[in-house]
Amino acid sequence: MSSNELPVISPPNERKHESNVQGVLLAAGMSSRFGERNKLIQSIDSGLIIRQAARTLLEANLSTTVIVGHDADRVRSALSDLPVEFHMNEKYETGQSASVEVGTHTARTKKADAIIIALGDMPNISVSSVQALIATYEKRSRSALASAYMGHRGNPVLFDRQHFDSLIEQQGDTGGRSILFETEDAALVETNDQGVLYDIDTPSDLS
Repeated sequence: MSSNELPVISPPNERKHESNVQGVLLAAGMSSRFGERNKLIQSIDSGLIIRQAARTLLEANLSTTVIVGHDADRVRSALSDLPVEFHMNEKYETGQSASVEVGTHTARTKKADAIIIALGDMPNISVSSVQALIATYEKRSRSALASAYMGHRGNPVLFDRQHFDSLIEQQGDTGGRSILFETEDAALVETNDQGVLYDIDTPSDLS
């Protein structure tokens, strides 16, 4: 199923502030396509890639857990002054789903109503895009949402707690993508934000 087969909806103008949505930032990957350097701690614009990704969640007023793995000490150091919580993914070499599993377990212990999963290599997402996911979840009663720009699916994504078991059971490097496509009430939230499509995989992406 392509992203065009999911309905595209506009977010409401405001949120209800009724839900406990937890943020999870995936920062455990090996950056293999980037070369020997860890892309997450490279500079872009006014700061490090991982810091910009983390600050977006924090500025959206989300309690945020950062999942670390490869180069964990340097990632922790880069975020040491930010009010985030760190959890280690010991199986980071097996793919993104292992980090999703750790983050989902953490959200469950905090009695989260929903989880927003963001990627550490996407530094240009606006705070309003994260807020749009939350507002849509609260007012439109949809259990699986993905950010979109001009109808194209991007990140971050949001999943209601009814999907936590499925998120924990995911395998490989797909995260929660299959859940999104298998959920009847899933939708794309139009953000008008190109940043939801822009990730950094190679050194040339920095320019």
